Amino acid sequence: MTPTVKCLVWDLDDTLWDGVVLERDRPVPFPAAVSTLNALDERGILHAVAGRGERGAALAHLAEHGLDDLFTVIEVSWGSKAEAIRRVARTLNIALESIAFIDNDAAERAAIAHELPMVRCHRAEDAGRLPALAGFTPDVVTEESRDRRRLYRLDQRRQAAAADHRGPPADFLAWLDLTMTLRPCTETDLERAHELTVRTHQLNTTGRTFGVDELRDLCTSPEHEVLVASLRDRFGSYGTIGLAVTRISQDAAVIELLLTSCRVMSRGAGRALIDQLVARALAADRRPLAEFVPTPVNRIMLVTLRFAGFQVIDQSEGLITLAIDSAKPVLPIGHVRGISADRRA
Repeated sequence: MTPTVKCLVWDLDDTLWDGVVLERDRPVPFPAAVSTLNALDERGILHAVAGRGERGAALAHLAEHGLDDLFTVIEVSWGSKAEAIRRVARTLNIALESIAFIDNDAAERAAIAHELPMVRCHRAEDAGRLPALAGFTPDVVTEESRDRRRLYRLDQRRQAAAADHRGPPADFLAWLDLTMTLRPCTETDLERAHELTVRTHQLNTTGRTFGVDELRDLCTSPEHEVLVASLRDRFGSYGTIGLAVTRISQDAAVIELLLTSCRVMSRGAGRALIDQLVARALAADRRPLAEFVPTPVNRIMLVTLRFAGFQVIDQSEGLITLAIDSAKPVLPIGHVRGISADRRA
């Protein structure tokens, strides 16, 4: 299965437009490239720039053609494009494996392929064909997918506010006035819930994926509870950023899948969601347990579970089972206010 690209990183000169900005007055964007920009944006795939040249001139030329708003991160300098791509990944908080790169220069593509072999490289002349490739075709496109660029732009405003903040990071998190709402997954949530299972890898306890029909069945199962979490702050909504699938019995609640979007990693959303699930289980006189399956990228979720008070009680065949010791309670994080809707007994 080809992983879906989360961000396409563009070279500019002779790739996005026909010529070099510093050598020609106004090189015109290639129609096929512009078409691809818009098509992938509609699917929730972000765009970024890793180009060489003068940043101011490149930004002005993008704006002149009405393309500047389509790019979430713009890296233009005379430095290494590999380093620029790394900065894009860090800014967006996504894995390099989910990035693709397009450039007209074979030597540049070869350099990226050598230094960042996990990044998929494409020729500029193939720009118009990219939307037809499997890696650029998500299994499902939701309204939230189409809004992804705006959500990332809001995140950039938050990052700018954090950079201007004077004082401890904890004070900034408190100032954000974060609120997480946990609610049962409904029919209108199913596509987004499925999308989260196939897109979220780092903040993911087991890496299990569920199709829409599977999630629908789990929602109606008396042995399971499927919950989605949304987050908002003083800047606005982050959208639906979390999913929890819990197997419930008379005396236990076993988290089979817990994930939160990487966009909210720095907000403590994973821990906030765990705290709500623990409180929900204890209120129903059930012992909170969690399953964890190690992957190459999800160790942070195991650390998050441990800080939330979960202790390993069993480990076999790649499956780690953890449980809360109710005799040793851990205080929940204080900067996220939790709201639980329609609590299930």
